[in-house]
Amino acid sequence: MVKPLLEVEDLNISFHGGRGVTHAVRGVSFCIGREKVGIVGESGSGKSQTGRAMLRLTPKGADITAKKLSFDGIDLLAATEPEMRKIRGKRISMILQDPKFSLNPLMRVGQQIVEAYRVHTPSSKAEARDKAMAMLEAVNIRNPQRVFELLPHEVSGGMGQRIMIAMMLILEPDLIIADEPTSALDVTVRRQVLTILDELVTRRGAGLMFISHDLNLVADFCDRVLVMYAGRIVEDIPARDLRHAEHPYTRALLDSLPRLDRPVDMLTVPKRDPAWLTSPTIRRAST
Repeated sequence: MVKPLLEVEDLNISFHGGRGVTHAVRGVSFCIGREKVGIVGESGSGKSQTGRAMLRLTPKGADITAKKLSFDGIDLLAATEPEMRKIRGKRISMILQDPKFSLNPLMRVGQQIVEAYRVHTPSSKAEARDKAMAMLEAVNIRNPQRVFELLPHEVSGGMGQRIMIAMMLILEPDLIIADEPTSALDVTVRRQVLTILDELVTRRGAGLMFISHDLNLVADFCDRVLVMYAGRIVEDIPARDLRHAEHPYTRALLDSLPRLDRPVDMLTVPKRDPAWLTSPTIRRAST
């Protein structure tokens, strides 16, 4: 059996505030191999905090515990900050939701890609520039020489997201965490970005953690889906079987989506059950 790339067992993340303790992630366990795994759920369900914990990017003041948080045999909780800096970007990359908040507004986009490459490799400026140009072409950016010299405010949302993908994949990481990478894009650009991401992930044999609200997109794009509710994973199911999910929360999410083949006057509003906070995760193996 092939060993998973990422192993997470009993991950808990909590925040202390004036109103007490907020449990953002509770008892989360999953594995990711060299596959595309989608994480879905409502806002506040713990998706992004789970992804950030893999890179130890959780805000200061958070309490993080886990029986196991391992990446390719490396204990991420025990790793020192210098060790994590070698992992971030080079071995695990994270594509954030909105490029205008992720790109440095004072640096030309090409220089930011070059910097991301040179931080982890002993390359010259010329070599890094050539690599950056090749990556801009790989993400289907026309006239990369012109785009290389632009500032972030001079590029569109779709182009900015492709630039972010180029920056995150230039070092050919083993694991990519994509947090709502297409939510701000129109349908045409979204499909282009997903195609690029799929091609690059498949060609490099990497693992992908794809965080999204869009169940239809995840069912079509990913291999496996983790459904999160109130900081817990309530269902782990192959993406192709998502329409046949068993957990009532997953069913409620699916029923709340508009469908052309079954028009209704009013969409279903999910009704929550306190039992979901303690019920065991439903896991369905690939068939």
